Amino acid sequence: MAGKIAVVIGDKLREYDLGANHPLRPERLKIALALAKNYELISSVNILTPRLAKFEELLLFHTAEYVNKVKEYSRLGYGLLDAGDTPAFSGCFEITSWIVGASLLGIEAVINGKADHVFNFSGGLHHAHQDKASGFCIFNDPAVCISVLKKKYGIKRIAYIDIDAHHGDGVMYGFYNDPSVLDIDFHEDGRYLFPGSGFPNEIGEGKAKGLKINIPLPPNTNDKLYLEAFHRIVPAALRSYEPEIILLQSGADSHKGDPLAHLSITVKTYSEIALWLHKFVHEMCYGKIMIFGGGGYLLSNVARCWVKILSIFLEKELSEKIPDE
Repeated sequence: MAGKIAVVIGDKLREYDLGANHPLRPERLKIALALAKNYELISSVNILTPRLAKFEELLLFHTAEYVNKVKEYSRLGYGLLDAGDTPAFSGCFEITSWIVGASLLGIEAVINGKADHVFNFSGGLHHAHQDKASGFCIFNDPAVCISVLKKKYGIKRIAYIDIDAHHGDGVMYGFYNDPSVLDIDFHEDGRYLFPGSGFPNEIGEGKAKGLKINIPLPPNTNDKLYLEAFHRIVPAALRSYEPEIILLQSGADSHKGDPLAHLSITVKTYSEIALWLHKFVHEMCYGKIMIFGGGGYLLSNVARCWVKILSIFLEKELSEKIPDE
């Protein structure tokens, strides 16, 4: 069943630039959008123009002290917001607020019925914590979206699924004792990869115990093993929890060949996960899903994975041949 789908597109979202030698390249968004246009997918979606997140919206997850620190470093135009991976740059407060605002716009569209599925390629900054930056992430847009769903819209059961190679620590720890968030995270084992968290014994606390599900995968995990784990764990967990909405962080750095990770899955896995989730959200969540881009550091892999996911939610077949353009 096809649903109404929207994509958040805007020039401001491509200005999240941590420096010429930084592995997180803003060109990722340009190339993914170009590939989607060449496959004639963009003509089939609604385009949402991003908005700036408000200061008070950032405070729904982040501390005022940290938000003000980012604002000051943004004014100065230099400095480190964490141990070294996430440098400040001139205007970083505003640019990151555009990304958060883009994701919030997607959430609003889904909740208000303007779209069933929304994709924000620029989103998925899942490492930022309430009081600090981490792992290339200044503000945590999925976490702010979860907070808005809970506090503004009164959503009681939110499922967050993360298939980025790196554990989504900012989201998991941010809602570690919160039973309104089911967090399922597939990632490379933290013994081998940043941020060194997301182990099976991290299952949540209090009323949320058992609702944080971490699946650390060994280096070189392939499609077969990844999908076997997905189908063994995700369907049962989601059907038991009965979420009202799903948030998917679709980091492309789990794809074989990514320079910052060591997993070996291909577009096949991204495709099969998207197919299953598309069917599920129409069965259980009235089609409601918000999709974030996330990581990915080999540009061709990023574009192919994200465009494939977009095509599946549009129910459009793609040619195996990548357009020359």
